[in-house]
Amino acid sequence: MAIAASPISDSPEARRYNRISRQLSVADAVLGLLLLLVLLLTGLSKALSHLALVITGQSYVLALFVYVVALLLLGKIASIGLDYYGFRLEHQYHLSNQKLGSWAWDQLKGFLIGVVFSTVLAQLLYSLIRLMPQVWWIVAWAAFLALFIFLAQLAPVTLFPLFYKFRPLNNDTLRERLTSLSERAGTRVRGVYEWELSAKSTKANAALTGLGATRRIILADTLLAHYSDDEIEAVLAHELGHHVHKHIFKSILVHAVVTFIGFWAVKSVLRYAVIEQEWFGSQYDFSNLPLIVLVTSVISLLLMPVLNGYSRLNEREADRYAWKSIASVEPFVSAMNKLAEQNLAERNPSRWVEVLFHSHPSISRRVSAAEAWARSRR
Repeated sequence: MAIAASPISDSPEARRYNRISRQLSVADAVLGLLLLLVLLLTGLSKALSHLALVITGQSYVLALFVYVVALLLLGKIASIGLDYYGFRLEHQYHLSNQKLGSWAWDQLKGFLIGVVFSTVLAQLLYSLIRLMPQVWWIVAWAAFLALFIFLAQLAPVTLFPLFYKFRPLNNDTLRERLTSLSERAGTRVRGVYEWELSAKSTKANAALTGLGATRRIILADTLLAHYSDDEIEAVLAHELGHHVHKHIFKSILVHAVVTFIGFWAVKSVLRYAVIEQEWFGSQYDFSNLPLIVLVTSVISLLLMPVLNGYSRLNEREADRYAWKSIASVEPFVSAMNKLAEQNLAERNPSRWVEVLFHSHPSISRRVSAAEAWARSRR
């Protein structure tokens, strides 16, 4: 059967929605950087740390907790307007059906989770700085990497259910088909679950989540309602391609290199700020936390195009695995086009937008590559 090769143009609505979404992302990043600079340049960070020590009776551990909560509150207050605008934007383009109360509750849960993780990381970081002033950054790098891997295992069973409901897929035929597909890919999944995404969103999605004992397939109910079994199989085949090409393991290695660079940079900047400039009383003066976050944020922004390029390479490899794993690329092509329409994704972003912002190749490139691959096999 012939496959149409003509690209589908983006609608003005899709272009407008994605342009505004990018502007929101940029505004959020700029706002975060500005807040960190204000905290450092105005002395507000030092004032907050001093107040935290006074409130807690000079208890370093408790004061650090109070300080972290204060910083997170300031960050949330500063960004809540943009967050709410994003909520309204999804409704304006009919991509969300979440009620305001539900959204506010998710915001609160996200904030509380942020408090827990940020507190743990801050306490660990400053404990290492106090105990190992010369090599703390290497030990912290190893500890943070271990926590990252642990959270990747933990998230599907503890964090995701805090925001969405999951239930075992009751379509036996599809479940067996997807389980068989995963076994052919050499991975054992611990279940196939229906993800009740429609309670909050009209978008569709699917994923292979978790590591080891928490590895599972999740399928949005919005996907199950509008896509054929062949199309769902094609989508999952792509996700399994990441496993076959060991992208998760490779991504952990890349993350390890990036975080190593980040910790080295933080160590160097802290030594300069404390020893040469005497901006802080010591390395473990936690009023320097905004400086640490600022350094890591700048590094992340600078490396984003490179990391996005690496991610797009992985996505192309996963696509090729999917084409080889299914009977025909037609379900893959139709699924990509339907996902673009349902999720209001840009099929044809400009090259610089794709390079700077996209972790996946554009839909038009993925569809064209699939069609070209199919023609080469005739």
